[in-house]
Amino acid sequence: MKRLFKTTILCLLIALPVFLLVDIGRYFFYPDVSLLKNNRPGKTAFMEHREKVWRSKNIKKKIRVSWVPLSQISPYVMKAVIIAEDDKFWSHEGFDFEAMQKALEKNLDQKKFKMGGSTISQQLAKNLYLSPTKSPVRKVKEAILTWRIERHLSKRRIMELYLNVAEWGDGLFGIRAAARRYYGKSPAALNAREAAALAASLPSPQRFHPASGSRYAARRAARIYQIMERRGIVIREYDEVVQETKEKEAAKEETAKEEKTSTEDTGLFQLPEDFKIP
Repeated sequence: MKRLFKTTILCLLIALPVFLLVDIGRYFFYPDVSLLKNNRPGKTAFMEHREKVWRSKNIKKKIRVSWVPLSQISPYVMKAVIIAEDDKFWSHEGFDFEAMQKALEKNLDQKKFKMGGSTISQQLAKNLYLSPTKSPVRKVKEAILTWRIERHLSKRRIMELYLNVAEWGDGLFGIRAAARRYYGKSPAALNAREAAALAASLPSPQRFHPASGSRYAARRAARIYQIMERRGIVIREYDEVVQETKEKEAAKEETAKEEKTSTEDTGLFQLPEDFKIP
């Protein structure tokens, strides 16, 4: 009996690494990411996961995929997303090793496996083909898929795919759906502040979407917008500057009125300088 038990354990110890190698290794060949050059993806792994969660809660909802070409998306969106998520997007080959090192050091300090430091290419690989679960095995699969995506697709195509499959709210996938839901307009009509607010939601779109009222999201959006201004991506329009000037002048006038009223009120209770007590 003991021999049988030992044999079983030994077989399992041998079989597990083999299984993991086969499971991970298949991502070097499957799925065929080159098809994404000229074809739009259907429902992604993340979309299917979200629908599965809804079914488990008996929620009757389905995700509708609505595609929009990059040429019909406001350039502010792409630039805001790069600032928020992957500032080295145009220069790296799928991985930002500096950001990954910082994330790893943070994980070790906190003794938690949260990772982070993922590029847009890595996020696209994860959204398209993998589950939201966080584990070392999934990260290896993600790395293989990212490498293949960067080999087969241009940066503009990667960005186009990402903006169309990213989640921008609870079960709200794609930039077209997000633009309509939050601002009632097409993706092409989004301005810089709206783009910054959408980009600010990406770390956790279910919590930090533009309609969430989150202070963190508002601060992050303001920071993204400031960087866009500093880099010359956006120049505030004349009427926006004029409006701000008018508001400041109005505030000054209001303050002056309050100070004057306060002085006048105080004067009513002051005795004349030449008044003498008999």
